[in-house]
Amino acid sequence: MALPLVAIVGRPNVGKSSLFNWLAGRRISIVDPTAGVTRDRVSTVVEYGGRVWDLMDTGGIGIVDVDDLSADVERQIQFAIESAAVVVFMVDIREGIVPLDEDVAARLRTINKPVILVANKADTAKLGEQAGEFNRLGYGEPLCVSADQKLGKDELFEAIVARLPPDTGEAAPAEPALMLAIVGRRNAGKSTFINSLAGGERVIVSEIPGTTRDSVDVRIERDGKSYVAIDTAGVRKTAKMGTNIEFYSNHRAQRSVRRADVVMHFFDARHRVSRVDKQLAEYVVEENKPAIFVVNKWDLVKDGMTTEEMAEYMRKMFPMLDHVPIAFITAKDGKNVLRVLQLAVQLHKQAAVRVGTGDLNRVIRAAMEASPPPMAGSKTPKVFYATQIGINPPTIVLFTNGPELFEQTYVRYLTKTLRDTFPFPEVAIKVVLRAKGEGGRRAADEEPVAEMSDADEEVPIVRAPRPAPPEPVEESEPEPAPRPRKKSRGSETWDF
Repeated sequence: MALPLVAIVGRPNVGKSSLFNWLAGRRISIVDPTAGVTRDRVSTVVEYGGRVWDLMDTGGIGIVDVDDLSADVERQIQFAIESAAVVVFMVDIREGIVPLDEDVAARLRTINKPVILVANKADTAKLGEQAGEFNRLGYGEPLCVSADQKLGKDELFEAIVARLPPDTGEAAPAEPALMLAIVGRRNAGKSTFINSLAGGERVIVSEIPGTTRDSVDVRIERDGKSYVAIDTAGVRKTAKMGTNIEFYSNHRAQRSVRRADVVMHFFDARHRVSRVDKQLAEYVVEENKPAIFVVNKWDLVKDGMTTEEMAEYMRKMFPMLDHVPIAFITAKDGKNVLRVLQLAVQLHKQAAVRVGTGDLNRVIRAAMEASPPPMAGSKTPKVFYATQIGINPPTIVLFTNGPELFEQTYVRYLTKTLRDTFPFPEVAIKVVLRAKGEGGRRAADEEPVAEMSDADEEVPIVRAPRPAPPEPVEESEPEPAPRPRKKSRGSETWDF
């Protein structure tokens, strides 16, 4: 059952995003003195007084967008107003009534919905005395609040609850089956992918780089299950971040990775892998998140390059991530979009696998006998015992005669052996070395996880061919990136 929607509207810079974050209890929307920061509809679930509703932040009405996206922002605002059960009309008590406030008031008079007039920035009682002039907007005495000083929250919640439609037994939505973070460079097609999944214009799509600013949670229902896809701002080099807005956008993109169960790292098929792509992939590795490399806009290059060629190029660009599946999609046409979602579900299942302690120790013992670790001075590195202590990601603790005795190359060899042996071949595995006697929680021995059923088979088409695994222990330098169809030295795009 859909929750009633409460939309926060008003002209730019009256504090809508500050109020939204305050009512939500956490920082979601970007707050900045620059007018017109919010573009997309940003929403979250709020509960008060036994009622539950969707609270939605919107862009400023009447803003002239610096990137000429005013019409797109306006469509988002209009959708919020039309969908709302209650509208919170915000004004700035410090500035008083301005012509744009009167325009917003006139616009809201055309809708047959309850409107709550809220005067923000009433930080002191003296400022509250100035609220009387807003009566002439036609919505009665405004409710004075201060998002900055956190004043008037309960009064606003009570006013909202009093105007919500009759309670039909709605409840807060259940936890989603999967949280997806959609990340990548600017203009890689992330928002287009979100809209294709959602089946409508949920977020603004434009050819202008940097269109998305906030990280927007979009709830999607598929086959009776609920998923949340987090649309994020495109990342770029820190040195090129010209404003605080870009800094906050980048920070929220990183937070979205931490929140996610699976990360979809988007690439524009027309462009080569950049340093920013590698840095983003490194961050995903640091967070031990299951990931998918999604090569979007494949329709634009498929006549000049095969999936095998692109897969080989990607593997050479990310030699330490050869377990990550590669998907080829065309988001604007919806091609392979649902299959990528199915692939993400499979990775989430892999990350939740537990393996029996007995099986784990047998595999580690066999791997060390097949390829013993190199000596560390006069000492031989030894593993006495292995156990799995966690999932998401699968976390394996190896009790040793000294973690410092093991080279990272050898730890990667053991990690790859675990990945190739147990039913989590395509997700990150966290291997922790501890000295014997350090302690640590020992996981209960469990039966190995059953084989995947037919319903869990690998998704065809989207998985790229993977190269043969490297020889254990000995690690060679990665080959330089291939340069097929090179346009010119330093070119970021392919020349077909």
